[in-house]
Amino acid sequence: MRLLLVRHGQTPANVLHLLDTGVPGPGLTELGREQAASLVDTLGPEGIGAITASTQVRAQLTAAPLAAHLGLEVAVDGGLREIEAGEVEMRGDDEAVARYFAVVTAWVRGDLAAALPGAPDGHAFFERYDAAIDAAAARAREAGADTLAVVSHGAAIRTWAAVRARGLSPRFVLSTGLLNTGVVDLRGDPGAGWTCETWMGAAVGRQQADAAGAGPAGEPGSVF
Repeated sequence: MRLLLVRHGQTPANVLHLLDTGVPGPGLTELGREQAASLVDTLGPEGIGAITASTQVRAQLTAAPLAAHLGLEVAVDGGLREIEAGEVEMRGDDEAVARYFAVVTAWVRGDLAAALPGAPDGHAFFERYDAAIDAAAARAREAGADTLAVVSHGAAIRTWAAVRARGLSPRFVLSTGLLNTGVVDLRGDPGAGWTCETWMGAAVGRQQADAAGAGPAGEPGSVF
């Protein structure tokens, strides 16, 4: 099975660099709507037979043009929402972003007990995201689809893929961004696990070689 993890299109909060992780959240900017429309050309020929999006509006709006083109309904799953920011929600200052990034980094490196005040820890995040991916894969199998698209969020996709997908190192994921409507291409299934083939269209092997020479792992502003 092929799993395409797609980040949503640009939002007003992205432009302002705000930690906007609530539900339903903002819609898309004009550029974000253009990015969503462009998925028809980039993902339309990929044989997608099922699409699931998070409960945050921006993910559903991003999925809509592709789903309409393919004649598919968009399933909605709250487990795919962004990693919650807790008490730093809707802040964009350096301290808030650094605190959010520190928790994400801790999870990627194996400390799932880390949490921001007012937000769940890593155990809770992986439990709900794993369940959502499993459910999306099950819907795809029921539809006879070998390829499914999941439209979710930057920090959530990067964190889940870093821990659950083979072929990705923590350093690579923490030092590599995921642009709006960027795609992480995985192969496998929930039972056997997943392997990352490409990250935003580039083979993971080359990407990780480039990342090895990068500076300190992680750019706080690239997480959300």
